[in-house]
Amino acid sequence: MNQQDDQQESRAMPSPRKRRSVFAPVLIAGVVAALLAAGILPRLHAQTALTAQTASLSMQTVSVVAPRTAPSMQELLLPGAVTAFADAAIYARTSGYIEHWYADIGAHVKKGDVLATIQTPELDAQLLQARADEATAQANFDYARVTAQRWQDMLKTQSVSQQDADTKSGDMQAKRAMLQSAQANVRRLAELVSYEKITAPFDGVVTARNVDVGALVTAGGAPGLAASGGELFHVAQRDTLRVFVDVPQNDAPFISANTQAYLTVQQYPGRRFAANVARNAGAMDPTSRTLRVEVDVSNGDGALLPGAYAQVHLALENSRPALDLPVSALLFRPDGVTVATVDSAGRTQLKTVTIGRDFGTHVEVTTGLNASDRVIDNPGDAITSGETVRVSKMASAS
Repeated sequence: MNQQDDQQESRAMPSPRKRRSVFAPVLIAGVVAALLAAGILPRLHAQTALTAQTASLSMQTVSVVAPRTAPSMQELLLPGAVTAFADAAIYARTSGYIEHWYADIGAHVKKGDVLATIQTPELDAQLLQARADEATAQANFDYARVTAQRWQDMLKTQSVSQQDADTKSGDMQAKRAMLQSAQANVRRLAELVSYEKITAPFDGVVTARNVDVGALVTAGGAPGLAASGGELFHVAQRDTLRVFVDVPQNDAPFISANTQAYLTVQQYPGRRFAANVARNAGAMDPTSRTLRVEVDVSNGDGALLPGAYAQVHLALENSRPALDLPVSALLFRPDGVTVATVDSAGRTQLKTVTIGRDFGTHVEVTTGLNASDRVIDNPGDAITSGETVRVSKMASAS
């Protein structure tokens, strides 16, 4: 009876091998689940982080500048040639030989000072002859005048005919005309004789002497050509000097008589020569599209020399300045100069602008931009309207 019960109990309880075969799949499933959790979850987190990082990197980060008011004053630097205020090439007005010269190059002369004398014996003789002819004409006229008066008196008493009185009057008029001709000839020759003395036309400095004692000079020469045959002296007035500059068309409207100016030259570093705008041509040069402007500078100490090269600094004033941007904010597109702005939603917008004055590192924007715009500094060449960007900072517009 007991043995039979033990056999039934043994059949009812599973063996250890059967129990291991039941728990093995569960254990394997748990291990696999653990391994999957350990490998997939970090990968999922990494993928999520990568997606977020990619989205973050795909949004461009930019710095923006705020437009500011452009400066009202702008210094315009232009090259200029220094010339004498008055410059004259002096020629002989009468022919002869140089008897003596009195002023050499570098000599300071006053108006009317004698520079040289010309010996003209033939002209002196002609003047003596003309004066003799004048005396003869004067005597003939005096005699004809007295005779005509006598015949007019006799005509009152019917002692002579009207025809004879008119003849004497006509002869007197002819003698008067001959006297006037002789007097004019004397004045002409006397004027030529006065040209025997070569004088300075104004206060200045003799810059050239092309004659010596005994040299034959002829009247006229070739006037207007410097150092040409026939030029005796060259005199330049340098107490005040003229400097001519060509102002570009864009800057020409800002030139006026009140424009401040000064000169600098290489041989005097750091020194400024005060100048003033004297006048301008009033018309643009159709070839260069520039305005010729004359700047006068006082040269009392003689530091500046005519013919020198100088740099002219002009302070141009604009009463209505526009907005100012750094040149790094500009984009050069086929449809014109463009800037990229950022709106309040962080989206870009391209605006075509018009450039005014150029200040070097920054420019004046006359149209197409508002003072409240946020302009992207150093934008990429591929930037387009509608992009979402992140603003990192507000850069300085200077």
